[in-house]
Amino acid sequence: MASVLGELMMILNKINMRCRCSRLLCWLAFSFLAVTLVSCKTDSSDVSGLNVMYTSMNSPSVLDGWTSSGGDPCGESWKGISCSGSKVTEINLSGLGLTGSFGYKLSDLKSVTRFDLSKNSFKGNIPYQLPPNLQLIDLSGNEFDGNVPYSISQMTDLKEMDLNNNKLNGQLSDMFGKLSKLTKMDLSSNSLSGELPQSFKNLSSLTTLRLQDNKFTGSINVLANLPVDELNVENNKFTGWIPNELKDIKKIKTGGNSWSSGPAPPPPPGVTSHVRHSKAEEAKKSGLSVAAIVGIVLGVLVVLGLLIALFSKRRSPPSSHFLEEDRLSQRRPFAPLSSGQLSNDLDAESRADLREVRSPKASPLIQVKSVGTSSSIRLKHPPSDHPKSFNNNENTNLMNARTSSIHVAPYPLAELQTATGNFATGRLLGEGSIGRVYRAKYGDGKVLAVKKIDSMLFRGQQGTEFAEIVSDITKLDHPNICEVVGYCSEQGQIMLVYEYFRNGSLHEFLHLSDDFSKPLTWNTRVRIALGTARAIEYLHEVCSPSCVHMSIKSSNILLDAELNPRLSDCGLALLYERRSQELETGYNAPECTEVCADPVKGDVYSFGVVMLELMTGRMPFDSRKPKYEQSLVRWASPQLHDLDALGRMADPALHGLYPPKSLSGFADVIALCVQSEPEFRPPISQVVQALVRLGQMNQRGMDFSTSHRIDDDDYDY
Repeated sequence: MASVLGELMMILNKINMRCRCSRLLCWLAFSFLAVTLVSCKTDSSDVSGLNVMYTSMNSPSVLDGWTSSGGDPCGESWKGISCSGSKVTEINLSGLGLTGSFGYKLSDLKSVTRFDLSKNSFKGNIPYQLPPNLQLIDLSGNEFDGNVPYSISQMTDLKEMDLNNNKLNGQLSDMFGKLSKLTKMDLSSNSLSGELPQSFKNLSSLTTLRLQDNKFTGSINVLANLPVDELNVENNKFTGWIPNELKDIKKIKTGGNSWSSGPAPPPPPGVTSHVRHSKAEEAKKSGLSVAAIVGIVLGVLVVLGLLIALFSKRRSPPSSHFLEEDRLSQRRPFAPLSSGQLSNDLDAESRADLREVRSPKASPLIQVKSVGTSSSIRLKHPPSDHPKSFNNNENTNLMNARTSSIHVAPYPLAELQTATGNFATGRLLGEGSIGRVYRAKYGDGKVLAVKKIDSMLFRGQQGTEFAEIVSDITKLDHPNICEVVGYCSEQGQIMLVYEYFRNGSLHEFLHLSDDFSKPLTWNTRVRIALGTARAIEYLHEVCSPSCVHMSIKSSNILLDAELNPRLSDCGLALLYERRSQELETGYNAPECTEVCADPVKGDVYSFGVVMLELMTGRMPFDSRKPKYEQSLVRWASPQLHDLDALGRMADPALHGLYPPKSLSGFADVIALCVQSEPEFRPPISQVVQALVRLGQMNQRGMDFSTSHRIDDDDYDY
């Protein structure tokens, strides 16, 4: 600021020399320059983001002008920072020997379009939170490990991405569906593995692709129709054939792979090969007319179609993508989605819009509402055209059930068996006390979750009971409740079909973290707690008739594309009540070991345990720990009002990045929920109110980091 004022005074002196005849003119000039100086003061959110970034990079002296608190990056010309008006637009810190990390507030830098921190010494994972509107990101020449952060999937304006010469590993997520403007991508010289994701097909502007010196496997057919004019896939583990469409590329390098010899097989029936223009020209020059070429291709396709039809009657093998996925591990790593994504990510080449989902068997339209961040609560109204319900041809076990109020489509058993690879182990998403959940993938890219319920839990009239459950569940309508989109009851099989959330469950985020996952920030944890509490409030106090959950736990809290919670298994309390708890889970209230006299208060207790998980990152019950620490509630309860102890209890993955008073307020709510006497636990509506206040407190934008502890006076409730 001092340097800017000095320059201002020099300008003023020059003006003063040239306008001796009019002091008024000089004063006006000074006023104009002063107003200009004030108006270019950097936006506060950009300043805050750069302050945290500077601290996280260990406050390097090479960054002239940078500070850990306050300042004016645009007005003071911080090193490597470019601005437009009061907004930071570029960060270029290449080759400065920087270390540490980027901090947790890069997502606040919404006007930054170029982000270049290449040729430094950064280690660890690439931050999940990056400037959201980048056009160029260059992190090459560092020592990053882990995987490509999924937040890049939402950078729809991204044109260049360079991550070469790092230590990135693992499989690429199917995250490229929205990057239609990307022209250059360099992932070379890492240790990335697995097959190329199908969403590569959506890179319609890609001209340069460098994947050399990795461990990629499978074919490169997904690249066949991209407009690339420079392609390097050397030194990987690719197999199959190089697509003919790529052989015209002038700059192509394919050595060091295990390509198949001999001519490539023809495309499957119904699939046309999009040959580049030059190929078409060569065909024209060879003397074959377009009509002749078309005739030959059609003839081949007809013959192949007849042969396939003949053999398909004898044997119908599973789809190839089932075989590929079943070779993977039972629980594949997951990648978190960006907080800006508004629709569920389906990990296939086509993103089926879940607002309108049709059963492939011409089932009636299922109405699935769009999920937003609104906390408004609605009751679902039946559609004007009732979908097909249980009839004599399908779901024969339910033919006498009350079905008039069921407004979701039935899914045939054969269809679900095909979509889940006959409920293959590789499709298993999770297993609970009342059944297993499988991932169902359709040929068009639609992905659903199928809960296969233990039919032994139904007593007497299985069909009638299940019909009543489905009818009740389909009436639930809240943005934080996972919605049922279908059902199946055939041959003694009882199943519910849900939306599929690629982000998985809160349990996975907290306890199964790996190179593909990123720790949840403190604000996100408070938001997850609030959304879950609102879902429970809807069940307990809003919907009519009210209902309890009886199985509130982190594995039943799914995270949507915006990392908002979606409580699953709502409406299944009858089944959970019949399933006795044989093992210590850590979620059950002391009075609910067998039969819970007050299941409403039992839900509040279980929710308090989930909040403890969010705060500490610990499992509710962990037999690997010393005996006095195995039960999370018993270990944590005596310390919830000890301010010094809270800092030690906080999840190490937070790295101290939380406001102490917010943590203390969170602990106070937990203490109320997990009281041993049910009559002292608050109703869930009071819990919601307390979490709303915490959320508002966090949104005030106070800066916090490991180097700056916030005093209690900085906050008020």
